[in-house]
Amino acid sequence: MKIGILSRNTRIYSTHRLVKAALARGHEVQVVNPLSCYMNITSAKPMVHLRDQSLNQFDAIIPRIGASITFYGTAILRQFEMMGSYSLNESTSITRSRDKLRCLQILSRSGIGLPTTSYAHSTKMTGKLIEMVGGAPCVIKLIEGTQGKGVILAETPKAAESVIDGLRQMKAHFLVQEFIKESNGCDIRAFVIGDKVVASMMRKAKDGEFRSNLHRGGTAIQVEISEEEARVAVNAAKALGLNVAGVDLLRSARGPLVLEVNSSPGLQGIENSTGLDIADMIIDYIEKNVDKNCEHYAG
Repeated sequence: MKIGILSRNTRIYSTHRLVKAALARGHEVQVVNPLSCYMNITSAKPMVHLRDQSLNQFDAIIPRIGASITFYGTAILRQFEMMGSYSLNESTSITRSRDKLRCLQILSRSGIGLPTTSYAHSTKMTGKLIEMVGGAPCVIKLIEGTQGKGVILAETPKAAESVIDGLRQMKAHFLVQEFIKESNGCDIRAFVIGDKVVASMMRKAKDGEFRSNLHRGGTAIQVEISEEEARVAVNAAKALGLNVAGVDLLRSARGPLVLEVNSSPGLQGIENSTGLDIADMIIDYIEKNVDKNCEHYAG
């Protein structure tokens, strides 16, 4: 099988591990920087080109599309989908997960537990936004933020109002979210492949920080999760149409709550903390599903 990995850098841990796992299983692999591609959009023969090369031979595509290039990266991925390549995560599912507001609305419609979240355009609604999530402390998040960037803990109503007013002046889109105190600066990353959680880790924020992201200095250890937590994680991924996802959960007094769903979850933290070969599991999943995809297009 010929596998294409959409990634801007072969040295990234996740990309390197996926290449290694695919080669170990006897597949051909090519890493393709989506920003170096261009497309021929035609109903007769859609194509993707990389410099002077036509990329029309991939059986499967693994999208490792960073948040900063979501628009163009998913456009390239859509083109491969039009050409009949199997996509590990489809372009529509990735764009759903990247828009925090849209993601939460989809999860809410599916009945999945979430922290109480408020959103408004008008500056007249600032007080109502804070009130809806139970007052301060509360969390304010940029809709386009990733890896803990653009996430602010406002500990008082006045602080929340100041942050919200500042973001509005910058014309930024943001959410106001309930602060789950009992989570104690910890969250759980449940790694979903297909219809099951294959690995899970608990991430803990460093001292003086409430964001548990590993990119923000958090630490991670392997953790056993409950059947309910696993079910919530799988249902969240399915609601967004993702075959592979990193689902971030908070343990709250009212049960597991989905904080975020990552459509390009990093492998380094989860593999290092669990000792599991997640990259090999992903290639195994592709092998089992490429034939189904061919039948879908043939029908």
